[in-house]
Amino acid sequence: MKTMKAVQIARRGGPLELVERLVPEPGPGQVRIKVESCGICHGELVAIEGHHPLMQYPRIPGHEVIGVIDKLGPLAGEWSVGDRVGVGWSGGGHEVTGLTYDGGYAEYMIGFAARMTRIPAGLPSAEASPLMCAGVTTFGALKHSVAGPGDTVAILGIGGLGHMALQYARNSGFRTVAVSRGGDKKGLALELGAHVYIDAQSEDPVQILKGMGGARVILATAPDSASITRIFDGLGEGGEMIIVAGMGGNLEFAPGQFLAGRRAVRGFTGTDPADLAGTLNFSQLANIHPLIETFPLDQAAGAFDRMMSSNVRFRAVLTM
Repeated sequence: MKTMKAVQIARRGGPLELVERLVPEPGPGQVRIKVESCGICHGELVAIEGHHPLMQYPRIPGHEVIGVIDKLGPLAGEWSVGDRVGVGWSGGGHEVTGLTYDGGYAEYMIGFAARMTRIPAGLPSAEASPLMCAGVTTFGALKHSVAGPGDTVAILGIGGLGHMALQYARNSGFRTVAVSRGGDKKGLALELGAHVYIDAQSEDPVQILKGMGGARVILATAPDSASITRIFDGLGEGGEMIIVAGMGGNLEFAPGQFLAGRRAVRGFTGTDPADLAGTLNFSQLANIHPLIETFPLDQAAGAFDRMMSSNVRFRAVLTM
């Protein structure tokens, strides 16, 4: 039988290891995808550490998948062999890509026909991969926020998520404020679309945002609970803080902070296929690009370690 290269997690807490696996066969409502690229994401920690209740091992991770359909299962709907498709976190039914079924750290994977997204022609696969998670998360959070054109939107953290959020915010017509520690990212933040850069190491983001009338939205993309807690009071009347990055530690707010100005905090995850399609189309139309470094599949473990230590600028992508 035909085999493929794949990177799997053999056991809870185990390493990413390169193995030979049988090429999977699609069942009803499924297709087989020849993977072209797969992004590397902090979300892989959920698979490695076994946080999902339905996790079983061995498991192939990866939920930012772009590839071409090479075989159809029964009842595959509108799809055809040769279609280029994307797969994000959300699989069929209650399935979660790379957690409850095998993901894209492999030469082939199974996709659920009802939950895939068509990739626009001309959008490179390696650039499209991060849009399936980092892109849809930041684009969707802003799309469903209370902010409207001309409102002030602050992006907290200029990393794998934040550098995408800056581009979406600017191209959505928001007055875009980048907030990060130190001045090393100022030039890039302004280049990516920020109207204003705040160095949280030497300046007070709350006072600067208040001087601008308060932020309508603060999008927290950095996994830093202390920074999120500190900047909350930079929200204006009716403003909301949207958290899109998982983190350790607790957020500490007093009830009066919410009552003053009727402000709110909520989280957002990008799992809606409609938002995926919108993210891809908006990114192509607005000429928005993630900044990526690519790695071959057999270097997945090292690439993951580099991503976790923030030595990738800004998204790591496996190419097959």
